[in-house]
Amino acid sequence: MNCLARLKLKWITAFRDRHGHLRHYFRRPGFKRATLPGLPGSAEFMAAYQAALEGHPLPPTQRSSIGEARTIRGSVSAAVALYLGSTNFSQLADATKYERSRILKRFREAHGDKAFGALERKHVEAMLAPLSSTPHAARALLKVLRAVTITALAAGLCTADPTAGIRIKVRKTSGFTALSEDDITQFEEHWARGTRERLAFALLLYSGQRRGDVIRMGRQHIRGGQLSVRQNKTGAILTIPVHPELAEIIAASDVGNLTFLTTETGKPFSPGYFTNWFGSACRAAGLPKGLSAHGLRKAICRRLAEAGCSANQISAISGHATLNEVSRYTKAADQKRMAVDAMGTISRTNLPTRSTKG
Repeated sequence: MNCLARLKLKWITAFRDRHGHLRHYFRRPGFKRATLPGLPGSAEFMAAYQAALEGHPLPPTQRSSIGEARTIRGSVSAAVALYLGSTNFSQLADATKYERSRILKRFREAHGDKAFGALERKHVEAMLAPLSSTPHAARALLKVLRAVTITALAAGLCTADPTAGIRIKVRKTSGFTALSEDDITQFEEHWARGTRERLAFALLLYSGQRRGDVIRMGRQHIRGGQLSVRQNKTGAILTIPVHPELAEIIAASDVGNLTFLTTETGKPFSPGYFTNWFGSACRAAGLPKGLSAHGLRKAICRRLAEAGCSANQISAISGHATLNEVSRYTKAADQKRMAVDAMGTISRTNLPTRSTKG
């Protein structure tokens, strides 16, 4: 069976050279051709493939050569490589792929030559123990290890699930903090129109989209005053009217050719780099620590709810898959309005006063 067909890898071409060796190349429109080492599914192949997908040049040590090392079957590296080449991984959102690849890179560097089948629950618990103070990071690692185990079980690299029965308790919170109107005003007063920071702020605030969707937006997504968005996380396709304020800020900004937002070197942002960069912009504006790009997605939902929009109207812009999250904003806005109305009612009514005697 053809390895490429089984792994369903995109933009890969293969041929045999004059010595009979099978060679693989990464050929993606707009990207430089890259030679991929090893065989599809091997650790070195998948690492190089992932780097090529992200537009990173391959270091000389990763280029194909006769007699190159092969991944040891049954090893942690082999299990990770199989997962990275699986359909389950390929169907994930780009941002999720990026985060999981980072976690697996550290896992493979620390344990790559060990037998995956020898991994036991006690080993997983030992890896999670240092992350006890950061339960979200611990849960992310556990989730990735489970995903790799599912692939390894199907391939016969192990016979038991070392993550079975392990649970990570995460204290419930309200999630990302929504920016208040004072926060919004403070940011806008610090970053003038025409700056990248103000453009990023406006794209987040007036589109209501996640960072991964905002960093991919460009002029090609606006037609007839409508912004077309295909959400990376959910696959939902949205058409959103461009707010006049956003249109003015885009017009006043020096935008990129393919994306409105670009890095200092003129390249599109990666999700992680954008988060750090935008966080620095918030701190420079003197905003409280902990505010993030996602806080602006919450801010527009709050604004819409306070303006009297229904949960369905809000989700038509935000693209939330369910109305549960959106309902929080409408309930909070309704409570506020009803409290104001109620207090206004008793203020206008001559209620009996309590006697001062006894």
